Amino acid sequence: VNIAIHVTCVPLILITSFLLVSLLRQVSFNRRGTENCYQGTNTPSLLPLPGWLTIPNLPPNLGTIAAISYAALYLLMEPVAGGLLAPLLLGATAYMNHLTSIYGSTANHWALGVFISSWIAQFVGHGVFEGRAPALLDNLVQALFLAPFFVWMEVLFFFGYRPELKGRLDKAVQQEVARYKGTKGQNGKANGHAKTS
Repeated sequence: VNIAIHVTCVPLILITSFLLVSLLRQVSFNRRGTENCYQGTNTPSLLPLPGWLTIPNLPPNLGTIAAISYAALYLLMEPVAGGLLAPLLLGATAYMNHLTSIYGSTANHWALGVFISSWIAQFVGHGVFEGRAPALLDNLVQALFLAPFFVWMEVLFFFGYRPELKGRLDKAVQQEVARYKGTKGQNGKANGHAKTS
């Protein structure tokens, strides 16, 4: 169950992050005079590009730049798997740009709801099914950059991608789980925090 939560929620968190990535705000006022704040894929193009170089729904805004950065990181980490994931990331970002251009703040509200719900599901999955805190509490880089790629690798492993790598990773994970259980049994702590029942 926890694997299904990860495979579902981690990509949703990543994709909605591309829409919500920016703390900078593009503010406009609607007919009633109330403020509309747009973030991420709603930010204006950060680099003016000529028309012939502009890709529809992929302007160089913060959401697109974040997606390109993730794609580049994943290509460097594992070229084949990263090469398969990069078009999905850019396609999802293009769709987020499209949604924000069509629906404006409504797209932001939905993205925020999906983002928060996905994080809640992640915490519940970790607490109920793993009995430990999410990696977010241990290592922010791992949680934000590596978790989406790890989930992608799990999907590829399911379809038979690089079985020798999967075997090595499974063995390392089993050793880590055994070490974790041994540490937890010795001091009653999980992730450095006392576990309460």
